[in-house]
Amino acid sequence: MSTYRETMRPAAWLYIAAILVIPAIILVLAPINMIFGIILSLVVYGTIVILMVVKSPSIELSETALRVGKATIERSHLGAASAFSGSYAIEQRGTQLDARAWMMFTGWVDGVVRLEIVDPLDPTPYWLISTRNPEKFVAALRERSTAS
Repeated sequence: MSTYRETMRPAAWLYIAAILVIPAIILVLAPINMIFGIILSLVVYGTIVILMVVKSPSIELSETALRVGKATIERSHLGAASAFSGSYAIEQRGTQLDARAWMMFTGWVDGVVRLEIVDPLDPTPYWLISTRNPEKFVAALRERSTAS
């Protein structure tokens, strides 16, 4: 049972930007065969949209583990959680970033959550995760730790 779940689908402007592949393919193939160019451009655009949706990373927090994309960590190995947005999130992804940290960023999501790792055998100091709702995600993490 999940206590928090989020899928970070691309922003609407990315779907609109992907539309530019249609005239590009038609322009290249128009001298050869206009109908083929139109059909191929629509197939390529459809494929891009499907891949954008299917490959969107997700966050799933359960009672025992946190899964971000394909990575999973037990909640017992998670320490303090901090939510950042705006310029603070930019600093966390940039000048404040530790190269040893595990990261999952999406360019279309502003907020990040920093999760300290308390496992002494793990060389990773923290996880830095993009999320649209950093405060809600941190609240879900803290909800169980205060109930225990």
